[in-house]
Amino acid sequence: MSSKSGGAKKRSGSPVIADNRRARFDFELLDTLEVGIQLTGTEVKSLRASKANIAESYVQVKNGELWLINANIPEYEQGNRFNHEPRRPRKLLAHQREIARLFQGTSREGLTIVPLKIYFNDRGRVKLEIALAKGKKVHDKRETKKERDWQRDKARLLREKG
Repeated sequence: MSSKSGGAKKRSGSPVIADNRRARFDFELLDTLEVGIQLTGTEVKSLRASKANIAESYVQVKNGELWLINANIPEYEQGNRFNHEPRRPRKLLAHQREIARLFQGTSREGLTIVPLKIYFNDRGRVKLEIALAKGKKVHDKRETKKERDWQRDKARLLREKG
């Protein structure tokens, strides 16, 4: 018998390509979901080089489909005339039931869908983590900042004392 193990190879290092850290500060995240992205070959190659920006992007529901708008995946350097458009709308892959739930949240409750991070899963596929989120007011942001500062100070005191 062969001793080969089936399945995908484990990748070394962090598979996260782009992280939207600002979303956790600007929005109260209610429900997260992992979706696939429909990409071209040069986009995947550019993502393997860890080049992407989803800081000012958002997700929109059009005709029963999810679309990632304003995400920047720069052109692949070795790509030729078959290169992709960096800020084109990209279709997201999710089940119809999940899309309906997200659409209901955005239309009835006034919530928004924000992308949180792009990463490679265990099988080497590009995935996008999105969240149904509610925008924070200025005083909520102040409270978040105060809590984060207190946690940092508390950790510093525990490190010094113990």
